Amino acid sequence: MSGETPPTAEPMLSAGWIGKHHGLDGTFHVTRPRGPLLTAGTRVTVDGVERKIVHRGGTDARPLLRLDGIDHISMVETLRGKDLFVPRSALPPLEDDEFWPDELVGLPVRSTGGAPVGEVVGVLVLPSCDVLEVRRAGAPDLLVPMHRDAVPELDQKTGRIVVDLAFMGEDEPADTDGGSASPPGDEG
Repeated sequence: MSGETPPTAEPMLSAGWIGKHHGLDGTFHVTRPRGPLLTAGTRVTVDGVERKIVHRGGTDARPLLRLDGIDHISMVETLRGKDLFVPRSALPPLEDDEFWPDELVGLPVRSTGGAPVGEVVGVLVLPSCDVLEVRRAGAPDLLVPMHRDAVPELDQKTGRIVVDLAFMGEDEPADTDGGSASPPGDEG
């Protein structure tokens, strides 16, 4: 559950977390899975150790895995909550307008009025939709559903994310930081 990539030269992506054991032979459920990335024969890195998926069962939404070198329930329990990392080079190609959710982490977020809102620090993959976790200075983190009403503009390539604060019941900040606010006493 750390969300941290392992120390390696190749960029990695979390394909899920080791969940509850399933039986006694080292098989386990995967939580927050990216099912298509978890196929038999795929090599994953868990807790800094590269392992091969030797068994894949269940569905993409609720996969069951067994990894080489993990052959008992007690071994699963010591790794419970750890990320299953796959190298980015193993990811399937995406269309031009598609992206992996973690590619949004670190991007600045602005409001529809142009005011800085914060920075994406995570993407929660939920059953109904993905949710941007936006860190704001001096305010609680903002959870933004990845829906066109909440995020009217998103261009991962240019790093532009615009959110509609009014849609989420938030007030637009008074200072837009972009020079579009009128100076005091110049209300026209």
